[in-house]
Amino acid sequence: MKKHNYSAGPCILPQEVFEQASQAVLDFNQSGLSILEISHRSKEFVEVMEEARQLALELLGLENKGYKALFLQGGASMQFLMVPYNLLQNKAAYLNTGTWSTKAIKEGKFFGEVVEVGSSADKDFRYIPTGYEIPQDADYFHCTSNNTIYGTQMKSFPEVSQPLVCDMSSDIFSRQLDFSKFDLIYAGAQKNMGPAGTALVVIKEDILGKVTRSIPSMMDYQVHLNKASMFNTPAVFAVYVSMLTMRWLKNKGGIAGIEPLNQKKADLLYGEIDRSELFQGYARKEDRSNMNATFSLKDDSLKERFDSMWNEAGVNGLNGHRSLGGYRASMYNAMNLESVQVLVEVMQELERRA
Repeated sequence: MKKHNYSAGPCILPQEVFEQASQAVLDFNQSGLSILEISHRSKEFVEVMEEARQLALELLGLENKGYKALFLQGGASMQFLMVPYNLLQNKAAYLNTGTWSTKAIKEGKFFGEVVEVGSSADKDFRYIPTGYEIPQDADYFHCTSNNTIYGTQMKSFPEVSQPLVCDMSSDIFSRQLDFSKFDLIYAGAQKNMGPAGTALVVIKEDILGKVTRSIPSMMDYQVHLNKASMFNTPAVFAVYVSMLTMRWLKNKGGIAGIEPLNQKKADLLYGEIDRSELFQGYARKEDRSNMNATFSLKDDSLKERFDSMWNEAGVNGLNGHRSLGGYRASMYNAMNLESVQVLVEVMQELERRA
């Protein structure tokens, strides 16, 4: 039976990427060696790393604009630490929209004053705050573009004079934005780009070198830039699969090509949530995420029946985050419209039986 994978991460990836990656595990580029055993210093893998870094900039429209791409380890959680290590001299501004921004704020406080300019904690992170002011003397402004747990997404970003830093882990490459507005973007691969084990960091070089503290080598963006993401042994397989996924996306027409499909998927599922008498969405409508739809049953007595039905239909990973409960349908780039239709049909069948 075909599986319809709604897991939030590690997540669905294109079938052709799985096939290419599995072949490379057995024999990478007809070298007689597995991608898992080749030297990271070999010409073959250096070419993989260079292509992955170039594709990231190309897809974001940031080629020849003073940006460099890095693939680092530690996931987005390491970036919660690396960002302030490299950028926070005195004060930084953070927008708190959920669990991941809360964690980023915690790490920032080790390095200087953190001003929480806005928060949606008062409504259990059901919305994206607006109307906040960013201190003029802040070293940077940090936000999280998409919140996997609560299902909210920033639809616009403030105009700032300070460096703009954004955690795009769960909606990277999913929608068209003016990415040149951002000075630093980071994203854990396992949400919408590749397998767990690496994180993409896209950085405008001229924002570095402003802090006076000494930075350990592994935490220093400049060190990694100077070594082209090869300062230490990179996550070879994770970078390779991320490269394959970005190739796949480029062949689909890039972000401009995938965004309409993502909108159709979101419209289909949210349309059913709003139409049905049995379900209710979690996030405020205008702030709903196109990547992670969070919802619940109005009548918990139907939970056992609904869970059985979607499991029988081959739906996987629909349960909400353990801290929130309910349901979460993660509809990343590689999910097709058919899979969303299957879930909608199960929801409709539950209504007929109820």
